[in-house]
Amino acid sequence: MEANVRWVALTALAPVAWGANYYVTHRFLPPDSPLYGAALRALPAGLVLLALCRRRPRGAWWWRSAVLGLLNVSVFFVLVYAASQLLSTSIASTVMALSPLAMMLIAWALVSERPGRAHLAGAGIGLGGVCLMLLTGAGEVSVPGVLAAAAAMLVSSFGHILTKRWNTDGTEVLASTAWQLTAGGLFLLPVAALVEGPPPALPAPALLAFGYVSLVATALAFVAWFTGLRHLPAGTVGLVGLLNPVTGVLLGTAVAGEVLTVQQLCGLALVLAGVVLGRPTRAGRRGGDEGHPAEAPRRRRLSGAGQRPGAR
Repeated sequence: MEANVRWVALTALAPVAWGANYYVTHRFLPPDSPLYGAALRALPAGLVLLALCRRRPRGAWWWRSAVLGLLNVSVFFVLVYAASQLLSTSIASTVMALSPLAMMLIAWALVSERPGRAHLAGAGIGLGGVCLMLLTGAGEVSVPGVLAAAAAMLVSSFGHILTKRWNTDGTEVLASTAWQLTAGGLFLLPVAALVEGPPPALPAPALLAFGYVSLVATALAFVAWFTGLRHLPAGTVGLVGLLNPVTGVLLGTAVAGEVLTVQQLCGLALVLAGVVLGRPTRAGRRGGDEGHPAEAPRRRRLSGAGQRPGAR
């Protein structure tokens, strides 16, 4: 159980960093350069991680890195950048909170992780809290912004579960994350140059903001997130992702001057209750072999090797 708590705490770094990323992007980065914004977020992060792991893709990971780079990086980052510019911090982050349900359904189909009752209950309670925060929040809601955020949620949910499925071959999380971030950034650069022309001029605050977005909200956050997906059920990881809107709403209130209503406070409480309810338990981990699909057969072999004939 203590190990589960540690993995949950590590995974939580990602949605907290992403929740703050909405404010940083909205406040400091150029609003008319989503392609360059996405490229400058992804490529430096990928190169830093690549320098740390010092490994190149092998075999199937060449095309896997390309596919994951398109889903988790190229398409996702552009959509998130657009949503961050069109929506307030709180609304942009709360739309993404539909991802637990999406991840549970996709994980059921791709990695045979059937969502448990606690996960479904936690997702329902958390989603109720998100709706409470979204529907009662102050400020005008941009329909294109909501559509961009919803598309980003769906694309990332599929890409993250696909990463979980493909990471069962023993590939290091640091390496696979570096490959897809680098691939996604390389895909974006020529498209940005073709569509947006020369790179935008970046003042010092924008450069510092890109430093946070690339190193903290991307390199560190994605390694933490994919590590959590390797060791925890997808349903649990998705529920931990609800800390994204919590961070976005609190930061929007504390820094951006957005109004936090009583209804939003109740919504935050429901979100936190959903995360706690869906946390992994010792019994759930033993019974379902949910933490890592490739580990289940190995654990059964190891447990059977030490038993006498007829032992259970």
